[in-house]
Amino acid sequence: MFIKQLYTSCLSEAAYYIEDGGEAAVIDPLRDIDVYTSLASERKSEIKYIFETHFHADFVSGHLDLQQLTGAPIIYGPSTVTHFPSRIAKDGERFQIGNCTIEVLHTPGHTLESVCYLLRNAEGEPHCVFTGDTLFVGDVGRPDLSSGDLSSESLAGMLYDSLEKHIKTLPDHVIVYPAHGPGSSCGKNIGPDTKTTIGAQKQSNYALLANTREEFIKVVTEGLGAPPGYFFINARINKEGYSALQEIINKGMNAFTVNEFRSRMSATDDPIILDTRNEEAFTAGFIPGSIFIGLNGRYAEWAGSLLPYEKSVLLVTEPGKEEESIVRLARVGLDRVVGYLKGGYDAWTKAGQQTDMIIDVEADELAMDIPFDDRLLVVDVRKETEYADGHVQDALNLPLDEMNDPGSMSNLEEDQNLYIHCAGGYRSVIAASLLKRQGFHNLRNILGGWAKIKEQKGITTVKESKVLN
Repeated sequence: MFIKQLYTSCLSEAAYYIEDGGEAAVIDPLRDIDVYTSLASERKSEIKYIFETHFHADFVSGHLDLQQLTGAPIIYGPSTVTHFPSRIAKDGERFQIGNCTIEVLHTPGHTLESVCYLLRNAEGEPHCVFTGDTLFVGDVGRPDLSSGDLSSESLAGMLYDSLEKHIKTLPDHVIVYPAHGPGSSCGKNIGPDTKTTIGAQKQSNYALLANTREEFIKVVTEGLGAPPGYFFINARINKEGYSALQEIINKGMNAFTVNEFRSRMSATDDPIILDTRNEEAFTAGFIPGSIFIGLNGRYAEWAGSLLPYEKSVLLVTEPGKEEESIVRLARVGLDRVVGYLKGGYDAWTKAGQQTDMIIDVEADELAMDIPFDDRLLVVDVRKETEYADGHVQDALNLPLDEMNDPGSMSNLEEDQNLYIHCAGGYRSVIAASLLKRQGFHNLRNILGGWAKIKEQKGITTVKESKVLN
């Protein structure tokens, strides 16, 4: 028996490759499937099944491309309806992989079609369970993503029943392999590890420690923030189908000269200029109107949250990073890249084209400016809970995930001196680029973000106890 977790940090997503006796299965594949086919080829195995735990909302799955390439059937759990050929398994149905079996456990709650897959060894004993978004390390799947008319409380009740019936009854030694790790928005507070055991979760997972169904529903549904807007788009794409990834790459790998790029910028569909370089390079200089989302951070997640899906995209990247930029956008269903700037930003400057920049300042400069500038406003783009746990006194909390709506900036005035920060410096540059696009140019990006600000003795900081309690 061979099991490999294939973890993608920028999406906090885990796919799985399981193999025994020359037969393999893949669970919850990402859209770029080469890693699974290469692994099967290296190990001289045949991919026999493609298992999906549910319709994923936070990424576009690779099930269709993998099925097209391998001929393996796509397996979903009971009550699933797809717009493409798939096999709908029954609760308790088993599939053979070499001398091992994979058993379907229908676990509705996160979504109605959610399932877990229990892997039994050659002796028929439970070895591990692939829990999808039903059970995470220290958390459970959020029950507010149903596309139907069910309430979060109704789905949470289903989730409680599923866990009681199929998960808590498993032996304590059974390994838990979830679909997501820390940072994912599919749970409220997922722990730092990417695997665990049933026994460990029975002892430490707040949801599994609930004594009654009513208590479980309460603790699971309280404190849920709004899910990212693109979640519902991705869930629909996974249900209805999509274009092959190679087609998306081919359409996007058009190298535009500076003049061609300028012409395409003026197209009637008002394309997005997306700059995927690191934040230091971007603040030093960029094409006016560009949105920064760097490949070195949670690139696909922020792109899905902030970019309009109906618009075409023009890329500015480090040379050689063009295809990676396209593929990682496609992971969240952003398929409309039409080309990139040949030679990158250097080609733009060498051609004498207009540029813009963002001024970076150290936290100590903020400390020096606060007492003497009555038009200074600190803009904190962290999440509400991060802000509540400590922030600059009188700072405006403008969470980055809300800035895809220009109306979110209505409280800002053009003559204010905006000092923007996040936790460490990545999100603040994204926010600064969005503010620049909306005509706010009198701004500064605070290097090191809150991590550096809270070290400054001359800056008054406070907490929001009403949010934390």
